[in-house]
Amino acid sequence: MQDTDITQRLATWATGLRGSDIPAEVRREGVRTFVNWLGCAVGGARHETVDRALEAVNLFTGPARAQVIGRTERLDELHAALINGISSHVLDYDDTHLKTIIHPAGPVASAILAVAETRAVSGEDFLTALILGVEVECRIGNCVYPEHYDRGWHITGTAGVFGAAAATGKLLGLDARQMTWAFGIAATQSSGFREMFGTMCKSFHPGRAAQNGAMAAFLAKSNFDSSLRAIEAPRGWANVLSTKQDYSQIVDGLGESWEAGLNTYKPFACGIVIHPAIDGCQQLKERLGAKVAKIVSVELRTHPLVLELTGKTTPQTGLEGKFSVFHAAATALLKGDGSPTAFTDEMVRDPAIIALRDKVKATTDGSVHEDAVHIAVTLDDGERIELHVPHALGSLERPLSDEAITDKFARQSAPVIGESATTDLIAKAWALASTADVATIAKASAGPA
Repeated sequence: MQDTDITQRLATWATGLRGSDIPAEVRREGVRTFVNWLGCAVGGARHETVDRALEAVNLFTGPARAQVIGRTERLDELHAALINGISSHVLDYDDTHLKTIIHPAGPVASAILAVAETRAVSGEDFLTALILGVEVECRIGNCVYPEHYDRGWHITGTAGVFGAAAATGKLLGLDARQMTWAFGIAATQSSGFREMFGTMCKSFHPGRAAQNGAMAAFLAKSNFDSSLRAIEAPRGWANVLSTKQDYSQIVDGLGESWEAGLNTYKPFACGIVIHPAIDGCQQLKERLGAKVAKIVSVELRTHPLVLELTGKTTPQTGLEGKFSVFHAAATALLKGDGSPTAFTDEMVRDPAIIALRDKVKATTDGSVHEDAVHIAVTLDDGERIELHVPHALGSLERPLSDEAITDKFARQSAPVIGESATTDLIAKAWALASTADVATIAKASAGPA
């Protein structure tokens, strides 16, 4: 296959995509993606990371035309995209494309909801743009994963900027040449390092991807040009940022197979590779009851990526706790908790949690699947209880139901904007496809006037 026109072929497909081209099951997953993203954005809206980001950008923001989700502030479109991308990811509770570990909605939905507030965008057009953006970023991620990720790039930021550019470009009506330019402008802004995991910068990555991707589309709309081969050129994105380039993953089966239909949603507010351990430890807590107090050791046998990504043994902050399989296991065993309340500064410093955390040991085994874990708990009387989790809750094999996503939304949103406003917002989110103007959803996220 010729690999000299990948960027242009992708752009041509993107600009030609119609809502009617998208299968019903993919459209349904697109709505689930939006509902989950919106709940996470409201849930993270009052996090100190968002407060600090707002304090900084308020010095520079333009006309107040787009809603900061879950808050009363309004900003210009690009800064709203940044802040909403941060808030949607800061709790690490958002969606995951498991093949690449991309969190797709953060860069895409954050960009296009802000942009949609300045022009009348129907829910149908918004949904098409959202699905397009998710498809583009995940296909580009497939092209370079896992080598790109293994080099230390945070793929949500690096691939997400393409998704935001595609989705925003769709709303702006870019032609194929302009969309090609938008991908190039996005490519040259692509960044995000895994070194930042456990800090405020991790959520900055999808926020910046949303902002930069939207900017790429606006520049392209004004005929600001770029390379026409930004993805595949010898000094282009894929070759500079990865040792693997499989361009067939980008262009083969466009419109026939859908990565956007493979999205998953987190039941636990932390790094996705920890989820099997939390799932298993919650099951063990139910089985052990009061015997949890008698635990003398907890042994985890995990996929190698678990310790690579979440091997922090002594987290000092809630954000660090999200990348500690030891903290997560201890909290699930002692509290039965894997929600945002399990990953606060107070929880990671709780003496009881620390005491149990120190009893957790983890080893890696390449034969263990990424969404599986084997757990062995030993009690002070010598009793040993073992549990194998073949597929964690939230995986493709055990997906969250619509009801579970709604419940997750409500539990995050009610403390931020109140129960009544949350009920109204959830109904509006699920009705996305039939909405006349999606700006009404953004405005409803602010809560009572």
